[in-house]
Order: sequence, then C-alpha cells, then structure tokens
Amino acid sequence: MNKQPRSRALALPAAALVVALGVAGCGARTSDDPADAGTAASSSCVDTSGDTVKIGFLNSLSGTMAISEQTVRDSLDLAAEEINADGGVLGKQLEIVAEDGASEPTVFAEKAEKLISSDCVAAVFGGWTSSSRKAMLPVFEAKDSLLFYPVQYEGLEASPNIFYTGATTNQQILPGMDYLKEQGKSKIFLVGSDYVFPRTANKEIVAWAGANDVEIVGEEYAPLGHTDFATIVNKLKGSGADAVFNTLNGDSNVAFFKEYKNVGLAAETLPVVSVSIAEEEVGGIGIDNIVGQLTAWNYYQTVDSPANTTFVEAFKAKFGDDRVTSDPMEAAYTSLYLWKLMVEKAESFEVADIQEAADGTTFEAPEGTVTVNGDNHHIAKTALIGKIGPDGLIYTEWSSDGPIEPDPFLEGYDWAEGLS
Repeated sequence: MNKQPRSRALALPAAALVVALGVAGCGARTSDDPADAGTAASSSCVDTSGDTVKIGFLNSLSGTMAISEQTVRDSLDLAAEEINADGGVLGKQLEIVAEDGASEPTVFAEKAEKLISSDCVAAVFGGWTSSSRKAMLPVFEAKDSLLFYPVQYEGLEASPNIFYTGATTNQQILPGMDYLKEQGKSKIFLVGSDYVFPRTANKEIVAWAGANDVEIVGEEYAPLGHTDFATIVNKLKGSGADAVFNTLNGDSNVAFFKEYKNVGLAAETLPVVSVSIAEEEVGGIGIDNIVGQLTAWNYYQTVDSPANTTFVEAFKAKFGDDRVTSDPMEAAYTSLYLWKLMVEKAESFEVADIQEAADGTTFEAPEGTVTVNGDNHHIAKTALIGKIGPDGLIYTEWSSDGPIEPDPFLEGYDWAEGLS
C-alpha cells in the first residue's frame, strides 16, 4: 500500500480540529506546520539538565474504564522499570508522574494540560477511549508535546503530536469483517458503546458491507457503563443475524454477554467478534459467558515468540502468576520502548527532533516486529483473529501474512471514499 505524503496525512489545522471534536464519528487530519504550534515549543518546561527526565502516565484508574486501563498502567510501569534498569534513556533515569483520567474525556484533557505545563513531562503515555484521545489531542498540539496512544481505534485521524501504537481500521476492524465473510457470515448485527470509536467503526463497517455483499441487520448503541442489555439482545436474537460485531467498551461487556447467554445464544450458532475484549476482560465477564467467542487484535498472551515469552514472564514476575497480558497493555509497553528508540535515534528529547527521527524506527515487540510510519505516526502490525479458550486465554485462529502497513484514512479502499 502506498504511503501518504506527510502533508496529506497531517493536514488539518489544529483550530479546525477543535470544531471537529464535537462531531462523533469524524476523523481529523491535523497540521504538522511548526507555525501552528505558536510559541509552545520555545516555552517548553521539560528539564533534561539533570540525571532524570519526567514522563507522564495518564490512565483511568477509576470509573467504567478502570477494568481495562489499570492493566495498561501496569505494563507501562514494567517498561519504565526495565528501561531504568538498563541505563535509562540517553543516560537519564525515567521519573514517572502518574495521573488518573477517571474515565472522563474532560479529565483526560485537564490532566494532560497539568502533565505538560506543570509537571513538565517529555511525553505522555495513555488514554483508551477515542473520546479521551480526541479531548487530549488539541492540548498536545497547542503545547507541542507528544502523546503515545496504545489502543486500537477507528482511524480517520493523524496528528504530528500523537503516536498511535494500537491498530488502526485496516489492521483490526477490516480483518475482523473479512474473516466473518470468509466463514460464510452474510448478516451482521452491530452493537457498540455510544461514543466516537463504535459509531465511526460501524460507519466504516457499513461502507465495507455495501461493497462485500454483506447485510447489516441491526445497529444498536448503549452509553458507556450501561448494564441493561435486555432490549438490545432481544433485537439481536430476532434480527436473523448470523454473526455480531461488538464495539462495546469497558464493563458493559459483562452485562451484554451475560444477557446474550441468558436468552440462549451461543458462540457456535451466533458468534460475536469483539475488538475491545482482551485477556484481562475475559475474567471480569466470566469465562462461561464468553468461551468460544472471537476477538480481533494484534497480540495475544499465547503469541509464540522469544520476545513475548520474555515479556509474559517479566509481567507475571512483577504482578503475579494469576495476571494475564493483553493487546492494549502490550501496545503501551511497546510505545515506551519506541519513544526510547526515537529519542536515542534523534539524540534529543525535543519534540521536533523525535518527529524527524520517527520514520522507520523498529522494535522487536512481544507481538512481533513493529515499525513506525513517519508519515502518519502509526505502526505496521500483524492482524490476528482469536478464539477465547476455556482457560480464559485467547488462541490465534487466523493471522495476516506479516505486518500490515497502517492506512488510517482507508485511502487504499475505493468503498471508503468520502468517509474521512
């Protein structure tokens, strides 16, 4: 797939983005013109004169997203501990400033502002929901600071101030839909949380379906944290669907799958492909409620590689043998190492120098080899379709033929014209 010119991948002025944030389902190309950053870069308070450098961790440790985001914080802590034990970054130890996003986009924006302006961190790692990311994006652009965002998302966005280490649309959502089609599924029911990611993802799925002779037989949304799925599941049961594509987030998945099982639905006859349920969430949902169901990700704990064996062993040694690893936490772990490599490649902690050095930065991650695309700040990733086993782990059913180049604006797909 052809790479986009940088001016095209990152071309919407920051001011226009602020307006776009209020429109659910809209992506944004954002500017890489240094003039748009004003005097932010010159007024940076990042201090690299001593033996340490500050970085920020910003994750939800309370609210509906805590079930997912605590594990991301843990993996970031592990990566920082390993990096410090190995000599730090450019000889400086990492000093962590940690904040709770509290599952609220406005809190994420406020905490991002604090980390950049008051704590003077060199970069921030975190966020989960697209609402949290979109709330933070104008802060990072206005302050000309860097956010490393570790979670798969809906695409249709690229910013010079964000590095996206989770999957974009063509690396997770489209492989999930292609897999269902290959399995003979032609009537799909869409269920998701009512915010940016599910609505935009489903907009893309509807466009894909129109070009692939697949019928969307239902599309339902529930607020984040919603726990009564009787109405939605009954609609699903009566829809004639032969598969479900699930973009629910957080603890709503617990209520959904319990109701799904209560009405007699089963993975063998009506499979659900989920894109926000990883190993950590399986235990919270209850294995009996979700065994045999499908997921679309780029990493599972069961990935067979030396790098992953080392990662899993280190994580369990730090947090306990009963803990599991998952895609978002692996992407977060990888993001800290990618930042380290980019800083060392640039021989600088300056944002502009890191942006310039980013392209082609490669890391042998637990998921496999990942490479930063300097044009759109996403990374090449291998797509995996997995099945949840009775032990609560996820096992690969299908894998792409190597890493897929990121195409956040779906410019390589004729059916996606006009989406962005």
